[in-house]
Amino acid sequence: MVFIKKCPECSSINLVFEGERGEIICKDCGLVVEEKMLDLGREWRQFEEGAKKGRGGAPLTLQKFDKGLTTNIGEGSDIYQLSGEKSRKKFFRLKRWQERVSTSIERNLRLALAELRRIAENLHLPNVVREEASRIYNLVLQRGLVRGRGMESVIAACVYASCRTYNIPRTLDEIAAASDLERKEIGRTYRYMARALPLKINPAAPKDYIPRFASILNLGPKTQSDAIKILKQAEKRELTSGRGPAGIAAAALYVAALLNAEKKTQREVADIAGITEVTIRNRYKELLDKLKLHDKVKEKE
Repeated sequence: MVFIKKCPECSSINLVFEGERGEIICKDCGLVVEEKMLDLGREWRQFEEGAKKGRGGAPLTLQKFDKGLTTNIGEGSDIYQLSGEKSRKKFFRLKRWQERVSTSIERNLRLALAELRRIAENLHLPNVVREEASRIYNLVLQRGLVRGRGMESVIAACVYASCRTYNIPRTLDEIAAASDLERKEIGRTYRYMARALPLKINPAAPKDYIPRFASILNLGPKTQSDAIKILKQAEKRELTSGRGPAGIAAAALYVAALLNAEKKTQREVADIAGITEVTIRNRYKELLDKLKLHDKVKEKE
């Protein structure tokens, strides 16, 4: 299988795909142009009799320390089905040796990625966010940035960075509650990672928090759309700069709820957003003053 592509070393187009190794090789200079390519062929490998066919294993994933490739000795209940005490002792011994010969990085990844899966499960995060968090932790581990810091705080910071990357609104308070750590510790580790790693992290937008906050508070779609309109007006007046996105989003949603006669207390909104009532009150007053919404709110009260 030949690909029309130039070799970066000698500019030759004599490139050949080696299917067994998953590589593209230049036939003139021998340079491996690409490697570890996926086999996209339609040949099936059948392991069971019958019409059901399946490919040879689960896909690679960064959520496992070995990407899902390693065969662990004695995994599951197969080891207890062996006949004879000697056979079971032999496999237990082999299992211990397999754990001993693993490197410190592998042992660290095994524990860290298990903690990552636990936090992601508590936060109900999609698989793409879990994969990105695993990739960031692998990068942190390779750079040696874990030394001197708790593994749990680094994992929580990686999850937070992954959520920011995919614009999935999760506050530091939610990450802290899911990981049983202090908010300040996670924030400190996250800022250190953001400085040390080439991460493309988007700033959190207040409007990203509106759907989730409104869903938890059981607010209607009209209230959500009005809250987004209020945020757009606030952005034009530069009321969102220098303020926490969760706080300004919660205040806009509180104002929109009052305008649509869906009254919620400041305590309810503050608890959902993970902020204090004082923050809600201050942002609420700013929105009413700057956007001139006093009369509209009084009409609904």
